Amino acid sequence: MVMDTSRKVLVVTGGSRGIGLATAERFAVDGYDIVNISRTPTPMEGATQIEADLIDPNWADAARDVIAKALAGADSICLVHNSALQVPGEVSQVDIEGFRNSCEINVVAPAILNLMVLPAMGRGSSIIYIGSTMSKRATRGLTSYIATKHAVVGLMKATAQDLGGTGIHTACVCPGFTNTEMLQKYGGEAMAHLASKVHENRLIEPAEIAETIFFAANNPVLNGSVVEAENCFIEP
Repeated sequence: MVMDTSRKVLVVTGGSRGIGLATAERFAVDGYDIVNISRTPTPMEGATQIEADLIDPNWADAARDVIAKALAGADSICLVHNSALQVPGEVSQVDIEGFRNSCEINVVAPAILNLMVLPAMGRGSSIIYIGSTMSKRATRGLTSYIATKHAVVGLMKATAQDLGGTGIHTACVCPGFTNTEMLQKYGGEAMAHLASKVHENRLIEPAEIAETIFFAANNPVLNGSVVEAENCFIEP
């Protein structure tokens, strides 16, 4: 058995809870060093923590040197754009500040992080975007979330085209209804209703999405793909 002595680093946003934390834990099992960027520190021991509010226009300046130091000497890097903001509101009543903040966290922050991390990436590295079941469909009352999650898929597609030939691959994992705080805030009745829209009548667990992200990061054949991880959404 040949031991893997390469240095692998995961950079993840929102790695303090939910899908982000589950992703950090999954990659750590495979020997990755973890760099988490979020407002709340990750509970993971040994992780490099960068406390940042991705809405703050100055977050990147504060994070740049720490990220560069953490990535120095890395043989392989996986960047997972996980942080997301969901602001309710129909198009006729959209909260414009919430829309701008959604754009900053869901779309602009990934673009900024790409600029910071790409110079350190070599062949075999990956950029994984986290979309949503709402990246390809729509429902009432989530205008800013739906618009920005559709944009995430477009950003991934552009990334795949622009990085062609570099040996760096990308994909967008689109989770279905997952048992995270984003859904839990709507209460038990709403969560039960959403669970009924899934083939197995249950919410997806963050660890299941983390496993899908890990698979996408380690399989370049998925370059440019939208990976639907929704356990068969039952169409109305």
